[in-house]
Amino acid sequence: MPSVTHDDAPLLADLMPWSVAPLRPGRAWPTAPDPASLKARWDALLKSAGPAREALFEPTRSRTLQSAVAQLPGRSGGTERLARAEGPCAEPVRVLTAPFDEQWLIPDHRLIDAARPELWRVADEHQVFVVETAGDDPLLATSLLPTLRTGRIRPLYRRPGGREPNLALGLLDHLSDRLGVRPTAPDVLAWILAAVRPDLTVPLTGDVERWSQGVETGHRALWLMRRNGERPKLPGGRRPYVRSPLPARPLTLHYDRDEETLHLDEGRISPVPPQAWDHEVAGVRSLESWFAVRTATAEPGTLAAIRPTTWPQPWTSELLELITVLALLGELRARRTELKPTSPVTATDLRHAGILPVPEASRRPASVLDHHEEGPEGQFALL
Repeated sequence: MPSVTHDDAPLLADLMPWSVAPLRPGRAWPTAPDPASLKARWDALLKSAGPAREALFEPTRSRTLQSAVAQLPGRSGGTERLARAEGPCAEPVRVLTAPFDEQWLIPDHRLIDAARPELWRVADEHQVFVVETAGDDPLLATSLLPTLRTGRIRPLYRRPGGREPNLALGLLDHLSDRLGVRPTAPDVLAWILAAVRPDLTVPLTGDVERWSQGVETGHRALWLMRRNGERPKLPGGRRPYVRSPLPARPLTLHYDRDEETLHLDEGRISPVPPQAWDHEVAGVRSLESWFAVRTATAEPGTLAAIRPTTWPQPWTSELLELITVLALLGELRARRTELKPTSPVTATDLRHAGILPVPEASRRPASVLDHHEEGPEGQFALL
């Protein structure tokens, strides 16, 4: 059970009031660790017809071959019913499918039971999506659209282009008055990542020195989780390398703690710091989860069974980077535990300042549609 605190720290749900329920994919095959498999699956679907196409599609109550749905915002997927669909696959996009597991998705609204269009409308290079999970580190942050089914998703910005921070109205002004320096929206997010507790309360501080320490730690975590720009590296001598070639189709994953070696069957990667292997989200080891998705067997005859026949080289590069990221995040945990806020800014303080409770409108998406979006069967509608 998450720990419960009684020090009047504000809730994350009040600091970042707009949230969206997680996406509900409905079927697994439109997602894969490599984009080529997705295009091959789409081709296989369109080459089938009648009952065979229906079986391959895997219909649900929300989506069948006859479903008429609008195009995903900003995407080029078709809108004719899948029963008579033709043409190429929509270009796959990178998404976060599980904690620290980046995969590919066919961005076609007809394939996704609940795609949450309001998230697609604000997804761009400026956006950061905060995802609620569970455990001691209850938040993930990603630049990619998150499709994992955990807790609520809280975008940092309510509008494209990094406009209108999804923060309680007046919070930045209040923190500026208390700290003597004006924080930015990313600074507040960095503090949240560093200070958030398992019960999703976020102790705030008016101590500028403590604030700076937390923001520095949070920005480091944010950079590691987003992995954009310069690639993270461990110090020389600690960087993981492939010591023995990985097999064509590895089936088992084993960690030797004494030798700091990760075994993929007879393949070996080292050094792998213990904090990388021990990294968990909601009780699941991140490295084991990542490996299982890429090696689990799929039911023959399904679209999910269309996948690489051998271990692709890009997966090895992704695994080495993931080990690095998890190891560096592990080093930040000690800095987070040392972050004891002084001169607290409490929920009562925010209520007295008129910041809380937040207006109900701030919990709903902003109206961001300034262009036509294609509706079902190619019709256009302006919301």
